[in-house]
Amino acid sequence: MAKTVYVLNGPNLNLLGTRQPEIYGHETLGDVEKLCRETAQRHRLTIEFRQSNHEGDLLDSIHEAATRNAAGIVINAGAYTHTSLALRDAVAAIELPVVEVHISNVFAREKFRHQSHIAPVARASICGFGVEGYALAIAGLAALVTPRAARADAKSGERT
Repeated sequence: MAKTVYVLNGPNLNLLGTRQPEIYGHETLGDVEKLCRETAQRHRLTIEFRQSNHEGDLLDSIHEAATRNAAGIVINAGAYTHTSLALRDAVAAIELPVVEVHISNVFAREKFRHQSHIAPVARASICGFGVEGYALAIAGLAALVTPRAARADAKSGERT
């Protein structure tokens, strides 16, 4: 049975494609979900894809991922990255690898975006690659949770 990666998206990410396309691009959240599913499939993973504008829903999803022994979590917490100690504490409380993703390069933007409460307790952070950052995060999680021999078998199977 394939392991599941939870892909969690925070506030305003439902507006991708229309919200500040000069910063976030023209891809929609549906496009991001499709990219995540395709990437996960190549790595023999499945995706639980969610978006919420409500902090508590994101907390519940983090707890659920841990309870269900997910392979890991990819999270774009949006503005909650810079404000939510509750999300930080939830990530710190679980034993799953978590990769923080940001579509834009937060360090090239406003100073308040340079602070992440999640990054210090996440396994990795990715920013500035557009929506491709999600694919990079899933590939990184796959490398963490899949033994090297199984990854080699999967690659050889792709070539045939």
